[in-house]
Amino acid sequence: MAGSAVASPESLSGWYEQMLVIRGTEKAAFDLFMSGLVKGTTHLAAGHEAVAVGASAALEPDDYVWATYRGHHHAMARGLSAEACLGELMSKQTGSSQGKGGSMHMTYAPGNMMGSYAIIGSHLPMAVGSAWSSVLRQSGQVSVAFFGDGATNIGAFHEAINLAAVWRLPVIFVCENNLYMEYTPISSVTAVEHPAADRAGAYSLPRIVIDGNDVVVVRDEVAKAAAKARAGEGPSIIECLTYRHYGHSRTDPAKYRPEGELEQWLMRDPVKVLREHLAAAGVGEDEIGEIEQRAQHAVLAAIEAAKAAPLSDPAEAFTDVWADGGSQWRT
Repeated sequence: MAGSAVASPESLSGWYEQMLVIRGTEKAAFDLFMSGLVKGTTHLAAGHEAVAVGASAALEPDDYVWATYRGHHHAMARGLSAEACLGELMSKQTGSSQGKGGSMHMTYAPGNMMGSYAIIGSHLPMAVGSAWSSVLRQSGQVSVAFFGDGATNIGAFHEAINLAAVWRLPVIFVCENNLYMEYTPISSVTAVEHPAADRAGAYSLPRIVIDGNDVVVVRDEVAKAAAKARAGEGPSIIECLTYRHYGHSRTDPAKYRPEGELEQWLMRDPVKVLREHLAAAGVGEDEIGEIEQRAQHAVLAAIEAAKAAPLSDPAEAFTDVWADGGSQWRT
């Protein structure tokens, strides 16, 4: 398995537990929604965990992360707890934004996870902005923008990458290509096979396509891109091939997928792949079992804590919603 020798058993074990907690939290979100405890829609990322965890493992704590409405895994990879994630979905005071953001606007400011955005592609120019800020402040911070394959056909994708390339900004564009833009196969509406990587050459950037279901591969590629960005050598586009286990959103049964496709991808489930890495690194079944038990207990405790937490106070609905810089902001 490529890359397993460069990751220590301790790192692999930590990533495994983190991915299991994210997977369990996503399953809990689905179950809580079906039982009426989560309002509004949810877009789950079961199957994408290796992208978020691998990328975060390659970043510094003060680097910036920007995500789409399918962003629970990115927030948790940056340190958001399962309880705060579920609390946010359930409109509880213990939520990451006290219940104001919900699933589609999951944010974790302490981890510089700058939010999830419901407008497709809208956060890509924002990531360019935070990268430009890093240059101005000479802070050495890198910005990472995660997005789906469908966003590559949005104008903001091309505008953001063009400006980042022209200004050689420290930003990494990570495409989570799960083959479908909502219900439509990306291949049926895109002129190139790899919607992000095959367009990189138009901006004088290298074509990078990787296995997005292998956390070690993702970690290694993002680490290279981050080192390049910090050295002042500009942006990178990384296309991660992955697959979502659920439909587009909680109401989507995903019947448009060809028979057997899901089963094929489940054979390359990122959790399964990482478990194989652990075994190859000499981690025994007993230790792996203990990690799995810890993760399960953590998710179960988070579910109960989120259920017991108080609902958000309606009086707080309009606090912390926007910033007003006063007259100097107005023209």
